[in-house]
Amino acid sequence: MKINLSHIPTTPPDKLSRKDAEEATKDYAKTIGELHYRLLAQKKYNLLVIFQGMDASGKDGAVKNVFKECTHNGIRVYSFKKPTEEEFAHDFLWRVHKQVPQKGEIVIFNRSHYEDILIQWVHGWIDNKRRTMRMKAINNFESLLAQDNQTIILKFYLHLSKDEQKVQLTQRIDDPTKRWKHNDNDWKERAYWDKYMKAYEYALNHSQLPWHIIPVDKRWYRDYLVSKILAKTLEDLDLTLPFEHDDHFKPNI
Repeated sequence: MKINLSHIPTTPPDKLSRKDAEEATKDYAKTIGELHYRLLAQKKYNLLVIFQGMDASGKDGAVKNVFKECTHNGIRVYSFKKPTEEEFAHDFLWRVHKQVPQKGEIVIFNRSHYEDILIQWVHGWIDNKRRTMRMKAINNFESLLAQDNQTIILKFYLHLSKDEQKVQLTQRIDDPTKRWKHNDNDWKERAYWDKYMKAYEYALNHSQLPWHIIPVDKRWYRDYLVSKILAKTLEDLDLTLPFEHDDHFKPNI
């Protein structure tokens, strides 16, 4: 069924208790931390987590809260900014491929290769034909990672309402502790909201690997959903520690 973002709520269901959700989130975060340790030791799989969303949708907060129980070893966050001159001189996936996870590693993309069919199309820097070509390349790229290197790819679209974005951006001006986050350009990009929604719908509907659409107007609900999905994904991998069940293990020392 075709995804229409205007038909999907950006708030949690009324029946869900915030207190219960926050308690569950703590448990999921602990599970993620424990299983990340096994992922790192086993070195059979690797995990690529992609966060995409409009400005102020809470990408940084999701990273901070969901992965807080993970060891610093074997986890890495990469934020994609405007391409450098060297990156512009290569194909659009060149800079992305260098950042994907190795065996046993979790890599989190704060924004990603999808920027090259989102912001580029919104501003008219690429046309529909080139966007289609790049979407095909992205699908092939993700398929390569999944099939050739056993990369588990989780893609989260952080679904923010336009009204809540205004609240969050305004806080970055009014709250002295958040002013360092303020960027004049975020307000300029806000003027393209409707076109960005069309761009995101294109990406969501044409991706071969599915997206998880996460309502984020309430940040506690964002953390709950993302951590729940991540914990379940890692649990399904049946991760084990090397030699964990070897009763006859003798180190060569």
